[in-house]
Amino acid sequence: MKTRGGVCYPRLVQDEKKKRVSKKRKVCLATGKGMVCRKRSKMIPVGTDMFDDLPDDLVLCILSKLSSTANCPSDFINVLITCKRLNGLGLQSQVVSKASPKTFLVKPHNWSESAHRFLKLLADAGNVEACYTLGMIRFYCLQSRGSGASLMAKAAIGGYAPALYSLAVIQFNGSGGSKNDKDLRAGVALCARAAFLGHIDALRELGHCLQDGYGVRQNITEGRRFLVQANARELASVLASAAASGIPMRQLLTWTPLPHPHPHPHPQLRHLTGSGCPLLSDFGCNVPAPEVHPANRFLGEWFAARADALPGAGLRLCSHVGCGRPETRRHEFRRCSVCGAVNYCSRACQALDWKLRHKAECAAVERWVDEDGEGAEGDGAVNEGDDVMEES
Repeated sequence: MKTRGGVCYPRLVQDEKKKRVSKKRKVCLATGKGMVCRKRSKMIPVGTDMFDDLPDDLVLCILSKLSSTANCPSDFINVLITCKRLNGLGLQSQVVSKASPKTFLVKPHNWSESAHRFLKLLADAGNVEACYTLGMIRFYCLQSRGSGASLMAKAAIGGYAPALYSLAVIQFNGSGGSKNDKDLRAGVALCARAAFLGHIDALRELGHCLQDGYGVRQNITEGRRFLVQANARELASVLASAAASGIPMRQLLTWTPLPHPHPHPHPQLRHLTGSGCPLLSDFGCNVPAPEVHPANRFLGEWFAARADALPGAGLRLCSHVGCGRPETRRHEFRRCSVCGAVNYCSRACQALDWKLRHKAECAAVERWVDEDGEGAEGDGAVNEGDDVMEES
């Protein structure tokens, strides 16, 4: 409000949407009299959102970091449902191609068509871990053999070692086809590529193939070298993780040999019985089990929760708890020829299960009989735990 003399009374005018700061009366320090401020009033909008001023490149960088470090899918999904802009930018290929397995892997009981579409979106964006996970789910759980194998092949082309090893297991077993569809040479080649990329199970499988002449010319010395190298890599990995978590090294370096020799030692491994270096004993070191891959954990939980999930009667799961692979036809997996109570999709799974569980449970029987009353026949293969696998 102004008077005739032009004096302005100080006041503050507010409304619901804007704040108007009126002219204020200043005091002169020299005379002590009031002076009129001629500065124009400012318009300050209430509730201004500075997020709209951020460039898209910066938001994409933040979302990419979030997708690669999220601990569960909800950490990433909660951001996508915040607003339309975050939803649109969060589904860009630049973001989802870097998503970690913890970001996109759901529990089997929460599996739905929307989860399937989300995994497909990540696979189409070039996320090799999503390609491998969705390929495993389609091949073994959804029984879509062709699309599952193609997705695993896409991840393998991208240099993902677990995908190369899984394709090698499929070639060794002829999974998804008949017994005549086995391609041992292709399996050895895939194992060699995965071992070159640092996959420990593939290196161990390659060592057994060379030692037994399985799909490749027999070379016992080279096979033993690969097995020792696999044990050394595993031990180094465990020691590195133990040093970070503060676990005593002495506990991990303890080696406890078998209290008595195996009842049926393999002829090529008779000289390795008794005391010796833990690395030569093949999983003789007292190290914890390696972390299970999220895709294998999904398979194990999927078939454990669904009794009718197996495609046919008489099909079995791999006895190694960290595998989860099922048979695609009867007698696809080989079983222990000493007790006949367990079966494995690969020698690497048998080696892991031997150290973790089966060493204490395996007992020789006179003649084990199959579920349908027929004895199993086949060629034997040896495991680094001196246990023998027989093809059923």
